[in-house]
Amino acid sequence: MADKRLFEVRTKFIEGVNNAVIQDLLDDMQHVKVLNDSEVEEVKEGQTRTKDRARCLIDMVKKKGATASEKFICKLSERDPTLYSKLELDSHPAPSNIMQPAAAFKAQQPSVPQQESRPAGPVPWMIPSTPEFVSHTQETEAGSIYKIEDKARRQRLALIINNIEFKKPEMRRNGAQQDQEQMKKLLEELGYSVELHNNQSAQEMESTLILFSQREEHTKSDSTFVVLMSHGVRDGICGKLSDNEKTDILKTDKIFNIFNTKNCAGLRGKPKVIIIQACRGGGDGHAWVSASTEPPVPVENPLEDDYLKKEHKEKDFICFCSSTPDTKSWRDPVKGTIFIQRLVETFCKNACRDHIEELFRKVQSAFQDFQLQMPTRERTTLLKKFYLFPGN
Repeated sequence: MADKRLFEVRTKFIEGVNNAVIQDLLDDMQHVKVLNDSEVEEVKEGQTRTKDRARCLIDMVKKKGATASEKFICKLSERDPTLYSKLELDSHPAPSNIMQPAAAFKAQQPSVPQQESRPAGPVPWMIPSTPEFVSHTQETEAGSIYKIEDKARRQRLALIINNIEFKKPEMRRNGAQQDQEQMKKLLEELGYSVELHNNQSAQEMESTLILFSQREEHTKSDSTFVVLMSHGVRDGICGKLSDNEKTDILKTDKIFNIFNTKNCAGLRGKPKVIIIQACRGGGDGHAWVSASTEPPVPVENPLEDDYLKKEHKEKDFICFCSSTPDTKSWRDPVKGTIFIQRLVETFCKNACRDHIEELFRKVQSAFQDFQLQMPTRERTTLLKKFYLFPGN
């Protein structure tokens, strides 16, 4: 029985699942009416550690019996194929009187194409969107999503600037090569041709960004990614000649100015995703806080400066920074930065069904148990949902 299968893998599940997957599973279990609102709230708010949330979730589902457990196993296979494989749940076939996972979930949602209908065989590095899901999303959300150009005609470009070596040898960013390889692979899987630059000064980075913004291919593209990885300060990215927080700094504002409506016609009205992996100060990302909160003080704002324009100077942007202002970003000298690791993992598992703001939210959720750092979305001016539809 499915509940017995969950009992057998309980310990491995608790050890192996991350917070982002737990959040997804909670949403799924609530949607298929395995868990009610109060039970979901108990897992989310009643537990502070990821392992405690995992333990509470699996025990809660297991107690509801075989059918509930089968639905849980089905969604786990979709949300985290790697963990599903490690738990060897496929080696425990369900009895003939119980629906198989994919069929069970399909019975709950016959009208919405799901991502569990993947071909048999090894799990791909990035889970592709099914043609049915793409078609359904484009039909039902036609007015609220950015247009995706036909794969055969579009010319998507992405830019990565990764500073590893610096004028001061002690500033070398060990592990940053791994970030570069992972981000390049991710963007290529999403259909982008990647332009790569290493070890540039602030002036060189600015020139690279300007030249990239004027590439003719953008007129035949539907979006772009710009990834900058280096040391950093609160409002900028360090060039290779930097030796303190004031020398050789590319200001973040400059990046937005280069790609804005006026200066980058080829990407006008198209999503521009800026990802910045860099420290933004020397502080840690945690604080000791009181368990109680005071009500906010109302602030009057007459909003007198609202001004109508023919075209917004800055729109269709989303910027995702590795940490909040004035805090550090953390890097493993072998594996690379925590931010890039979790971002790549989240995109590979969830880009098949989630738009980019939801993907970034899930990356943030993956840092809930890492109090030293919290990624942040900034200057988001996307007017619609941006789906990447990998494989399509």
